[in-house]
Amino acid sequence: MATKRKDTNRIVLKKGEYQRKNGTYAYRWSDKKGKRHTVYAKTLEELRDKEKDIEKDRCDGIKAEARYTTVNELYDLWIILKRGLKNNTFENYKYMYETFVRPSFGKQRISILKKSDVKKFYNYLADERGLQASTIDSIHTVLHQVLDMAVDDDYIRNNPSNNVLKELKQSHIFKTEKKRALTMPEQELLLNFLRNNHTYFHWYPIFAVMVGTGMRVGEVTGLRWCDVDLDNGIIDVNHTLVYYCHRDEVAKNGCYFNVNTPKTTASNRKIPMIDSVKEAFQIEKEYQEQLGIKCSAVIDGYSDFIFVNRYGHTQHQGTLNKAIRRIIRDCNDEVLLKDENAEILLPHFSCHSLRHTFTTRMCEAGINIKVIQDTLGHKDISTTMNIYTDATKELKIEEFKELNSFFKKSQ
Repeated sequence: MATKRKDTNRIVLKKGEYQRKNGTYAYRWSDKKGKRHTVYAKTLEELRDKEKDIEKDRCDGIKAEARYTTVNELYDLWIILKRGLKNNTFENYKYMYETFVRPSFGKQRISILKKSDVKKFYNYLADERGLQASTIDSIHTVLHQVLDMAVDDDYIRNNPSNNVLKELKQSHIFKTEKKRALTMPEQELLLNFLRNNHTYFHWYPIFAVMVGTGMRVGEVTGLRWCDVDLDNGIIDVNHTLVYYCHRDEVAKNGCYFNVNTPKTTASNRKIPMIDSVKEAFQIEKEYQEQLGIKCSAVIDGYSDFIFVNRYGHTQHQGTLNKAIRRIIRDCNDEVLLKDENAEILLPHFSCHSLRHTFTTRMCEAGINIKVIQDTLGHKDISTTMNIYTDATKELKIEEFKELNSFFKKSQ
């Protein structure tokens, strides 16, 4: 009969247990693939607690190697396996992870990760790094998918990032001011300023099209003359122009344009032109003919883009938003020179604000919600409803102001 091993306290050791020369304990076992693993503890009691966890993992099908696998190692696997993302979106996700997750949080072992750890990390990003909610949202998108893969591959039982971002967005940290649409007087001020100002007149057509169609920036800048049917008054939205940093391209890295399919299947759509939009396209055509401007850009086989600069190159969001800042400044200066107590001035806004402005005008006009959804290219009706609800809420407030004035007059 084999002699049972005992420690220095004469306690019988179980199979796989042994006491080391320094008095600490160790437990050795093999996983399903025959790979040997070892855990250590200062006391036998602590060691057996670890053995219970190992046995529970084994019964639940959790991989033994999960105890040593880091978040970074799983992310590296996710990068290899991930498919179905547009390249600019994928590059953005990788940038977010490499910049904010890999140096610190990514080094943690997946097996000991808790929900509180994820929450602390997001708080750190908001409080210490000063990141906006939208940036943390992008980081969460990647991290959540990596941890979902860990659950699917039996590294962990549950995803510790579930609902963490939602909970934090409900706290004061993530309360951000919603993008406000331009009011009708502000919209008229903007478009009249552009039409009548010699310096900024060349910006009128593209901003008039944004205000009159609600198209995304990449959809507008990617428009070609063949996508616009001026005779029948229809815009065919079938692709989008993106400008981003290609970090992993060996032959050609750096920032440059690509043509992508629309954001979603619903984004592939046809938009009827209102009169001001048709006129804007005609103004752009005449302006380019007078100055001899021709599109010189060929991007992924696409050419003949409508909105180009004086060199024939395509426009992108950064350039347009810089132009908007100058327009706001000079427009408001002009208004205040005429009337220092002017009530209508241009607020701070961006290209995307013009999409909200168009939606608000549709709501004010009583356009059917499904028509609004189709025109904006929203896949999910809830996205449309969020904008619709905000717009109609503001409209209701304005209508009640008129009602209040009416009652005062009747008294």
